[in-house]
Amino acid sequence: MQFTVHQRFFFDAAHTLQREVEAAGSRRIHGHTYHAEISVAGPRDPETGMVIDLGHLRTRCAALREQLDHHLLDEVPGLGPATLENLCVFIATALADLRPAPSRVRVWREGVGDGCVLDL
Repeated sequence: MQFTVHQRFFFDAAHTLQREVEAAGSRRIHGHTYHAEISVAGPRDPETGMVIDLGHLRTRCAALREQLDHHLLDEVPGLGPATLENLCVFIATALADLRPAPSRVRVWREGVGDGCVLDL
């Protein structure tokens, strides 16, 4: 049997974007509440009954939240342009050493309805 477990976190952050459409507002510093969901897929460990200890995943998500929350994303080392796509890659890279590794990273902004999914 294959299971998928999830952990969600949110962070508030500011950024700028070099867009072609709606460019004026995007180039100014502006902020969003971002939501992230990390999925880990795999079989249950026969000894623990878990795919992954969610305590480990929560701890790592809390560290990521600390790194991103109330920051200017343009200045976060390793992120690049602060797009939803780059946020997915940034989070996936930061958690790549987990076992099992994340199978999906989803980042979205509820207020504007935008989102991105990275399947790994």
